[in-house]
Amino acid sequence: MSSSPGGLSSLKWQIALGLGVAGAIGLTYWYMRSSKNQTLHAVEETPVEKEETPFQRAQRYKTEGNELFKRGKYDEAIASYNKAIDTIPQEYKTDLATYYQNRAAAYEQLKKWSAVISDCDKAIELNHKYEKALYRRAKAYEIIKDWENALDDVTSVCLLQNFGNQSALLMADRVLKELGKKNASEAMKNRVPVIPSKNFIKTYFASFSEDPVYKKLLETTQPLGQGELKGFLKAKLAFATERYEEIIPACTEELNLSEAESNFKNEALSLRASFNFLTGQFKEAVEDLSNIINAEEADLKIKVNALIKRASINMQTEQLDECLDDFDKAASLGIEVSDVFHHRGQVKLLMEKTEEARSDFEKAVELNPNFPIAVVQKCYTDYRHAMQTQNAVLLMRSLEDFRNAIEKFPSCAETYILFAQVQTERQEFSSAEDLYQKAMKIDSTNASVYVHRGLLLLQWKGEIENAVQLMRDAIKIDEKCEFAYETLGTVEVQRGNLIIAIDLFNKAIALARSEMEMVHLFSLRDAAASQLKIASRMGIGPTLMT
Repeated sequence: MSSSPGGLSSLKWQIALGLGVAGAIGLTYWYMRSSKNQTLHAVEETPVEKEETPFQRAQRYKTEGNELFKRGKYDEAIASYNKAIDTIPQEYKTDLATYYQNRAAAYEQLKKWSAVISDCDKAIELNHKYEKALYRRAKAYEIIKDWENALDDVTSVCLLQNFGNQSALLMADRVLKELGKKNASEAMKNRVPVIPSKNFIKTYFASFSEDPVYKKLLETTQPLGQGELKGFLKAKLAFATERYEEIIPACTEELNLSEAESNFKNEALSLRASFNFLTGQFKEAVEDLSNIINAEEADLKIKVNALIKRASINMQTEQLDECLDDFDKAASLGIEVSDVFHHRGQVKLLMEKTEEARSDFEKAVELNPNFPIAVVQKCYTDYRHAMQTQNAVLLMRSLEDFRNAIEKFPSCAETYILFAQVQTERQEFSSAEDLYQKAMKIDSTNASVYVHRGLLLLQWKGEIENAVQLMRDAIKIDEKCEFAYETLGTVEVQRGNLIIAIDLFNKAIALARSEMEMVHLFSLRDAAASQLKIASRMGIGPTLMT
């Protein structure tokens, strides 16, 4: 359940920095010139009534249509716009585009979406950079749930307005989320389970200080070298030798043994559930964990651990009520188990309920003061709460607690990483750089440290090439680091390298374990793909990050 407290943008779609656009000439100048000419003619000509030209007659019909529109008489307005469209000479393309756009606005009021889209099509054919028509068509596409076309149109508006239209940005965010849901749902059906990196697996198990099955995996007392190993003992050996692909089959073998042969049924269920979770097979993981929870004979700590893990899966599948219910059950069964409060504190922090999160972390640290991850996350939660409540005393204390945690746990990289993120937020960049360098010395295989340090260099010194190199180094260290692909992809979008960015987002998508993660990643990829398509179509080039 790791997450970066920082972030490149609150609106995940607006990941390009200022794409330069050529401003389209509006109609203001035309009408000013027209008005001026008419005034001059009025002075020079004798007051003889002139015959109305087709253009003037069309303009009169349009004006009538506008007046009817304002009065809510949309069918009558459409009739007037029809006359304007039929009357105006074809060479007046800009005006004709306006008539179609106005008629589309009337159809919009009548909720005739296909007519809206058709008229906007005609307006945009006549004026490729007609922002009003593009935005109106985007809204119609959004209503009929044509997410791809809605995205392309709202992307066009954002590019033309240099990302200055807040309404368009909010629409883009909505559309990307829906398109992401659609793409993620389809991708999950065909998803091939992927065993994550060794570092990710290590970090996952290390987040539990009182997992009895993990402790059993680390024991050296069980004779592994005598006779042929099978079942859970085979899985234990596979875990020790990092042959993780053998673990689920070995646990399944244990569960297929007879009661007389099997001594580790619940251990096998727990370990198989953990690896099903790690490979994104949530349904299978929940089934195994539920079997432990419902087994009367199951060891109390195994049952509590199963409730914590099921709660985490419910969180990742956006079943918040079930998540909190499992934590409540775990807390009632394992009132002395610090992991319950540590992991529930993480969830409450993600929910931005910092006061409740602080209470849970305090309990976790009280029960297990020597567990560094809980201690440092308590420091981080105190900091977040201090910032939310503008509590200067708590802020200073949380910073001092970070320093004490580093002194107490000098070999725990997590303490340096979280403190570095806090120092980056406080713009104490030199301190953050020192902390990241120390974390890299402690755990050189932790790819996420390289990514965080790259982000720091971008924010602090604008060192784009060095930042990109650190992110590429992260991928070399851990080719399964989803965070590295996502972050580097975002930077490449900012640099205008959209094709490279799309490839990086696709690699991150292939590693995503949950549908929620996929929705986010597809949103990033689809935003980049749409920008590439529209920028090419309109001949708009990005202002590159330098």
